[in-house]
Amino acid sequence: MGRKPLRLRRPRGVSEVVSAAVVGLAVLVLAMRMTTAAVGALREAWPVLLALVFLAGTVGAWWNARAMGRRRRDAERLAMLRITLAEFDAMDDRQFEHALRDLLVRDGWPARRVGGGGDQAADVIGDHMRRGRIVVQAKHTRVGGKVGSSVMYAVKGTAGPAHRADHAVVVTNGTFTRDSMAWGDRHGVHWVDRDKLRRWAETGTALHELLGLSARARRGRFKRAA
Repeated sequence: MGRKPLRLRRPRGVSEVVSAAVVGLAVLVLAMRMTTAAVGALREAWPVLLALVFLAGTVGAWWNARAMGRRRRDAERLAMLRITLAEFDAMDDRQFEHALRDLLVRDGWPARRVGGGGDQAADVIGDHMRRGRIVVQAKHTRVGGKVGSSVMYAVKGTAGPAHRADHAVVVTNGTFTRDSMAWGDRHGVHWVDRDKLRRWAETGTALHELLGLSARARRGRFKRAA
């Protein structure tokens, strides 16, 4: 059988009524004291709370402004130049190099194409006021083609001695072998495969943002290898 619900019994007699009244009065006094203490604490802490609210609002506004600025810059870059993967695939080697040069210019890197005989593993060179010099080796392949580690070796070997570069990048419309990507990551040679190329050329992400290229604080990384 289920238990009967608990029911409060009305006070009986003068003594029980007085006791109930005393308990109720004590609870009321305690509640009033707690309310007074809470109000006092808020009165003393309001400058701190106001400062926290102001700080949170400032940080939120700064974050939104930064996000809006990034979206605006991406839109402006896309308005200047946008290249699809299908267009890259249809290019020849020379056209691919010119396209990469144009993308660097779009991102604020005054660049020139230098590819050709005796280019010493550099097809495009760009110079940025804050980020220094970048050397790009372009590898245009058939769809599904892979770039091996030998390209990474060549770029690493000439980036500093021949071109005085701060950053070295190998770009392909295909993919890289696992060994070549691992070697490049270990030795500071950046790589842009088909997926990164799409993000760079189609969605408007700047190359230095895509690869996390540093400013002048780390300048000369390849130059010291000369």
